[in-house]
Amino acid sequence: MSEEIVLYHNPMSRGRIALWMMEEVGVPYRVELLEFEKQQQKSPEYMRLNPMGKIPTLVHNGTVVTEAAAICAYLADAFPATNLAPATTDPARGTYLRWFFFAANCLEAAVVDRMFNRPPVERKGAIGYGSYEDALGTLESAAIAPGPFILGERFSAADVYIASAIGWGLMTKAIEPRPAFLAYTARATDRPAFKRANEKNNAFAAQLKG
Repeated sequence: MSEEIVLYHNPMSRGRIALWMMEEVGVPYRVELLEFEKQQQKSPEYMRLNPMGKIPTLVHNGTVVTEAAAICAYLADAFPATNLAPATTDPARGTYLRWFFFAANCLEAAVVDRMFNRPPVERKGAIGYGSYEDALGTLESAAIAPGPFILGERFSAADVYIASAIGWGLMTKAIEPRPAFLAYTARATDRPAFKRANEKNNAFAAQLKG
């Protein structure tokens, strides 16, 4: 079985999160660029890997992993020497998983609903994130403000995903530029792995433009 890691990616997608995570892990990997203009993410070959036709997709040792949050979590566990995830016996694992899942399930839904001006639900308890204000307030006060990272001084895969989500929301103006969010994303994106991933994404974008 091949040890090769293949990341199916487009620099204008959530693949940016997975690419950053790959740089944090620091093991060899190969990138397969998919062009949206050519609908390569909807090709029969790719749809066999990811039936949603979405990016990113990771293939490692014959295992296919989709969804950016799942890819980050998978890689952290697959390469424990990176210390990017608490062990299953570590009490910090609960905090790590709590905010990882909160960002994927509550934060992103709240931000996307705000971005597309979806009307609020009258019974906010009927949806997972409650309200935009609830989701952002909870993230800020309980996860980000204690700092400097989700697990205190320890940077983890959860920070890769959460900082990416907040950064995207700030860029699109779907997340308010609260000082705690700005400081947190600045700390996370000052990491060498993020800078390497950003340089690669710029090169990939130029390559796709021809």
